[in-house]
Amino acid sequence: MADRSIVFSLAPYHILSYGTLLGTQVFHTFINSVASFRVLERPQFAILQRELFPAYFGIQTAAPIVLALTYPGSKSSLFGIPSSFAGVFHGSNRWGVLVPLGTIFATGLLNLAYLLPETNKITALRREQEKKDGKASYDGPPHSKEMTALNKQFGKIHGISSLANLITLLATVAYGFNLATRLE
Repeated sequence: MADRSIVFSLAPYHILSYGTLLGTQVFHTFINSVASFRVLERPQFAILQRELFPAYFGIQTAAPIVLALTYPGSKSSLFGIPSSFAGVFHGSNRWGVLVPLGTIFATGLLNLAYLLPETNKITALRREQEKKDGKASYDGPPHSKEMTALNKQFGKIHGISSLANLITLLATVAYGFNLATRLE
């Protein structure tokens, strides 16, 4: 029978939190979004994404905090690395733990607090402009000057958001490699 003391340690909760973060990111980025874009009409796809993104970016923002709280310190010596935030901020963990978790938090928060609301604002303006123009924003050219400007603005914000998401995913993988070194 397994040692029940593991239930009271930080390690399993840390691993489960990391797996949830990585799994959510991989599934949403490479499977859910791609399949949804292929099978849904553009308006339905936009509605779906608008509903999913707050939770998705919320997970990207909250998970690094949970990972920091559940960071299992070393048991190897009297002067080992402490657990939780103290361990994350320990000098030896700057590049392998603090930088990836900080990056995940910052890019998730950027998407959640600024880029998502900005994208939603631009999307609402494009819907209004579509009514005025009698033409969807994603239809082929020509477009009105207003729609052309809104499409350009949307493309810029969406591109920054996609880049932030990619950086978040890469930082998550980088942290996973650091985590793997502790599983020997």
